Amino acid sequence: MELVFGSALHLRLHRPSLVSFSSSRSSYGYNNLSSSWSLDRASSSRHFFPRFSSSSRRVVNPVSISAGAVSVQPAEKERFPADIEVTETKLPHSSVKLRVAVPPGVCQECYRNVLDEFSKQLKVPGFRPGKKIPENILLNYAGRQNVQRATIEAILKKTLPKAVSSVQGRALADSVRITTKFSEMEDDFSQQDIFRYDVEADVAPEVKWLSENQYKNLKVVVEIEKIVNAENASEIELRRRQKALGSLRIVTDRGLQVGDLVVLDIHAETFKQDGSESEKIPSAERKGFHLDTEESDNLLPGFLDAIIGIQQGETKSFTLRFPESWEQENLRGVNAQFTVECKELFYRDLPELDDSLAEKLLPGCSTLVQVKEAILQRCREIEQSAIEQATDNAILEQLSKIVEVDVPRSLFEEQGRQLYGAKLMEMQAGRRINENQLASLSSKKAVNEFLESQRDSITSIIKQMLAVGEIFKCEDLQFSSEELVKEVEKTVKEFEQHNQEYDEERVKEQVQDVLEGAKVLEWLRENSDIQYVYR
Repeated sequence: MELVFGSALHLRLHRPSLVSFSSSRSSYGYNNLSSSWSLDRASSSRHFFPRFSSSSRRVVNPVSISAGAVSVQPAEKERFPADIEVTETKLPHSSVKLRVAVPPGVCQECYRNVLDEFSKQLKVPGFRPGKKIPENILLNYAGRQNVQRATIEAILKKTLPKAVSSVQGRALADSVRITTKFSEMEDDFSQQDIFRYDVEADVAPEVKWLSENQYKNLKVVVEIEKIVNAENASEIELRRRQKALGSLRIVTDRGLQVGDLVVLDIHAETFKQDGSESEKIPSAERKGFHLDTEESDNLLPGFLDAIIGIQQGETKSFTLRFPESWEQENLRGVNAQFTVECKELFYRDLPELDDSLAEKLLPGCSTLVQVKEAILQRCREIEQSAIEQATDNAILEQLSKIVEVDVPRSLFEEQGRQLYGAKLMEMQAGRRINENQLASLSSKKAVNEFLESQRDSITSIIKQMLAVGEIFKCEDLQFSSEELVKEVEKTVKEFEQHNQEYDEERVKEQVQDVLEGAKVLEWLRENSDIQYVYR
């Protein structure tokens, strides 16, 4: 929590990855499926679309057991046992379960192959290298349990490609996992019986439109903050530049007034009306907090009014309630007792606004009129960008309301980790957390808590991205190869400027997603009924 929110004019800007997270799905050794998620960098385009559409439609090849993990690799068709049975069952969250039944003949073949490998690799006293070793001696020397485990892994390696081929073209990349525990396989294994195990995979979800007209003729209401208004913003900017040229004077004969700058020490704790013990609110506490009373619109409501009149060296205590719309969810509706000490109090001695200040206010200008016109022009550009961004956000929000999607778990986790990583990167860039706090917030527990608390918003974003991909396909929208090459080169250049590692194929996928999203939003802006409301 911060006492001050970000500016309403803030636009979402994304730079190359600075933080990455990894997640693993594992229930036993060979099924340690590891995938990594890194922060995705949007192109210089105004719009940001987290990595989804290209990669998530990427289908998997049959898989094999390799280095203790289920990994994708080209299939060797001649190795497929034609007589294994695969029964598919549909599961929630756009996933399927494959029940695999392996006949005894395949199990026995794998067992013999394992014995042959052990015979080649082991050095058994009394037997020359390469000479066949009797089964009973080999089992005693290698260990029956080791041979059985190796046989089970050989069966999985041989039959998994055939099993997964039934979802080839539908399964999402990196979502295939064996769900039967290895210990259960060991307990049930017999060369004379059918060997069974289960595999699950997430499949590309279906987008169902809830509106009769689907995405066509959307009615969208866009709410714009008044502060975005270019005229208001230019006046604020001119005032800031004037204040930067002024001098600070210590206030000695009065208390705090609007227009002053004050340095505060702030202590906060929960206020319990029932008399129970209060708790500190660390995120609301500040030492040496600099507050410009003319730029206090984003303070906790009532905070400025409560400290007006405070004098240097004086301490005030007061109670405020965090609004239900507060950014930090655990503080919404909480009553807090604030204790504020005024450390320093200043007023500004400002120079008069006239032509003599023009060059100092804005280099290259000789008159105050030129300064005002240049600032207004820049604010108009920012206003237009803010309105366009607000329009795109409103369109995407409306899309999420008219689609129904059974979101796969793998997509949910990937998207959630990207959002959480971006949030941590922003906090770190703003110096709101140190390295120790970053390490704590990057823990598995912290990530999972974020995923659960933001479940609705993450799901909404995924629905938006799926809807965008569906519209891009249905409307047969295109972007040129020149656009793709240009944006990829620009993205790679930014990664290199920040000395960040990158995967060129992944960068290309991300840029494709950005361009795809931009084309869809352009089409929707032209084909939607959009109404603007200022608040």
